[in-house]
Amino acid sequence: MPSRDEILQFIQENPDLAGKRDIAKAFNLKGDARIALKDILRDLADGGLVEKRAKRLALPGSLPSVAVLDITGRDSDGGLIAKPAEWDANHQERPPVVFIRASRNQKGPTPGVGDRVLARIFVSADPTGPAYTGRVIKKIEHRKDAVLGVLRKLDNGEWRLEPVERRQVELAIDPAQLNNAKANDLVEVEVSKISRYGLALGRITQVVGSVASEKALSMIAIHEHEIPHVFPDSVTAEAEKARPATMAHREDWRHVPLVTIDPADAKDHDDAVYAEPDPDEKNPGGFIATVAIADVAAYVTPRSQLDREALKRGNSVYFPDRVVPMLPERISNDLCSLKELVDRPALAVRMIFDAEGRKHSHAFHRIMMRSHARLSYPQAQAAVDGATDEKTAPILDTILKPLWAAYAVLKRGRDAREPLELDLPEKKILLTPEGKVDKVVIPPRLDAHKLIEEFMIQANVAAAETLERKKQPLIFRIHDAPSLAKQETLREFLRTMDISLARGAELRPNQFNHILKRVEGSDSQDLVNQVVLRSQSQAEYNPANIGHFGLNLHRYAHFTSPIRRYADLIVHRALISALGLGPDGLTPDEEAALPEIAALISTSERRAMAAERDTVDRLIAHFLADKVGSSFDGRVQGVTRAGLFVSLATYGADGFIPISTLGDDYYLYDETNHALSGERSGKGFRLGDVVEVRLVEALPVAGALRFEMLSEPHPVPSGVRSHHKAKRFIRGNQKRPSTVSRGGRRGR
Repeated sequence: MPSRDEILQFIQENPDLAGKRDIAKAFNLKGDARIALKDILRDLADGGLVEKRAKRLALPGSLPSVAVLDITGRDSDGGLIAKPAEWDANHQERPPVVFIRASRNQKGPTPGVGDRVLARIFVSADPTGPAYTGRVIKKIEHRKDAVLGVLRKLDNGEWRLEPVERRQVELAIDPAQLNNAKANDLVEVEVSKISRYGLALGRITQVVGSVASEKALSMIAIHEHEIPHVFPDSVTAEAEKARPATMAHREDWRHVPLVTIDPADAKDHDDAVYAEPDPDEKNPGGFIATVAIADVAAYVTPRSQLDREALKRGNSVYFPDRVVPMLPERISNDLCSLKELVDRPALAVRMIFDAEGRKHSHAFHRIMMRSHARLSYPQAQAAVDGATDEKTAPILDTILKPLWAAYAVLKRGRDAREPLELDLPEKKILLTPEGKVDKVVIPPRLDAHKLIEEFMIQANVAAAETLERKKQPLIFRIHDAPSLAKQETLREFLRTMDISLARGAELRPNQFNHILKRVEGSDSQDLVNQVVLRSQSQAEYNPANIGHFGLNLHRYAHFTSPIRRYADLIVHRALISALGLGPDGLTPDEEAALPEIAALISTSERRAMAAERDTVDRLIAHFLADKVGSSFDGRVQGVTRAGLFVSLATYGADGFIPISTLGDDYYLYDETNHALSGERSGKGFRLGDVVEVRLVEALPVAGALRFEMLSEPHPVPSGVRSHHKAKRFIRGNQKRPSTVSRGGRRGR
């Protein structure tokens, strides 16, 4: 048997060959030795020395085999130095350095300092050299040396740029390089001269618009996160040339009464549903559920201009005031939108379920369909609840009631599967016609929403199962179980509430559900839901399947939204290839590039989520800018060594309370209890606490709010671990902070 150190060294040096079978083969282990290896690997995982990634093992904090890198400089020999574009600081504070290898086979422009690249990562075999080397696969479009900020004119006539990013320093602006910009415009600036003394000088390269307009706030996020938002002329021209798909390679399903059910303000409709009782006498109480998805692959073909742009964007990005689409409107809102009573191409799946919601079989078809009705969620729900209108009355008995009956069957299957059921209502910002914040609401969670969600989940499962059975490479949607470190943190927190979480055995979602059920309706409900959410891993795209922990599914792939997600387009092409549904399927080159594509679109997804959160923060800060001094009800949404993040109950925006302003006590950070507690009094504040705060400062451009705590501290339980001391502050002895820390809600 190899030693533990030898196994760890093999995992480190062979990130692409670090599955259990690979390790057994490398050390020529057979029979009982393989069982012993399994025990060793379990011990290493329990000790936090290795972690599972897809079907492979990796050292915690190590880089994946393919990653997006930012090139930051050169070494003494002129070689390129890079760091990961995204890095989880929970593993280690500083991201690892990657030295880029020169490649003779590099296609396209040679990358340089400031560029972003997709690279294959290698662990260095030289213990005295760099930990990682990388080989560039492709250069990714990335703006360099661009600073976004607000143009200000000083009393002495000089011009300054106030950067959006609070960590960036102010710039002086050359009056001859204003580019028609005016004071208080949001502008993009390129640094033109760096001085040893004084401010660096910049020139304005683009005027985004007046920062006084709320519509400029989403543009800040678009620029800050480098989201492509203007389609090149070649892409637009290719989209305009597209013509409606024909019946070639299609079945005629225009008689099937499929309907779309979407938000009332939806502009594109990429999924339609229909259900009917199964006529098979051997399946009493069973249903046939049909899901049809817009056939984007018919218009966006591999290596086309549309395809390249869609991959670069990765997904559509949704802001309260605008959408940055993955595809031009000619495709997304016209040719691929399943419009009412209009012929449209689609990929459809018919799924047969028994009365308990167990799927017996499914089959995919490439079809021509015609949506029989365009419905909104409230409209469809109202009809089923007895309030029909001119559109829903004629289809209530023939279409809507069978859909709801089928959903009841699918729900039995979902309940038996027991996916993770977190109770975290999503808030939505409603804007006035002028683009100003009107109010923040929690939309009702209707059965109509749940019906479409479950139909889509089952269609996604069917796609993954079909492709895996056909041995067709694809991109899975994977979600790993919580890491051992996060499990232990959660376990210690729950112990303070006399709630246990089992060790050893592999965790399942239903164990979390039992915990959530136990606190339902109690004062701790929100707190426990938040902590359980924070213990979860982040979902991602990967050609290697490990299943989806949150949904409790062994096979899952995104198939149902190819208009707005590139991952779904890849799955559509894979189905077309595997099932012989036409000539426009997945190409061999795409199959070979699936790891790189998965890395790119996972990065794009995280980029979109961050941009959407930032825009909401800025909109709310803009709305509250004239309410400084007002008091609000809120809830503690985050606890750090520096202070508390509080979310306002009415608006859902996060603001920061520095620890220096909490009170006349020395406050300590209690990691186990997610609390700050006074060293002398034992009183403090905990994650989930309902509190009253006063707004002290609002910075719309930064999306930052600063609060002062009005609620009195209360006793908090003592943590299991020793307390970690934060800086000691006493009110009155600490100067007012000059900057505002920016809040950041965690997305699912």
